[in-house]
Amino acid sequence: MLRDGQKTNLARQLRAELTDCERILWRELRSRRFAGRKFRRQVPIGPYIADFVCLDAKLVIELDGGQHSESARDEIRDAYLKSAGWTVLRFWNNDMLRNREGVLTVISHTLGTV
Repeated sequence: MLRDGQKTNLARQLRAELTDCERILWRELRSRRFAGRKFRRQVPIGPYIADFVCLDAKLVIELDGGQHSESARDEIRDAYLKSAGWTVLRFWNNDMLRNREGVLTVISHTLGTV
């Protein structure tokens, strides 16, 4: 398990090394562009680092590659976040690449802005 300082350093590194799919989603979410909501990226929450977070909505958005297929670790992580009051949305990288509008619609519905 990472200590707080280690998580902060890892989060900084992850922010500097966004994947292509994360970069695409970040362009949509940053600077209150999406539904006027403030999003942050690579945010430490408990023992985990969430890809994207809207603090006021307690919403976590994760973009996953094939390595997450049927991941028991992701189920444990999601259960932890949900028990702490977070809503967790997971999308495959392919969804972001091929169906960006669909992904954004799900996020919008979750935020109650549609």
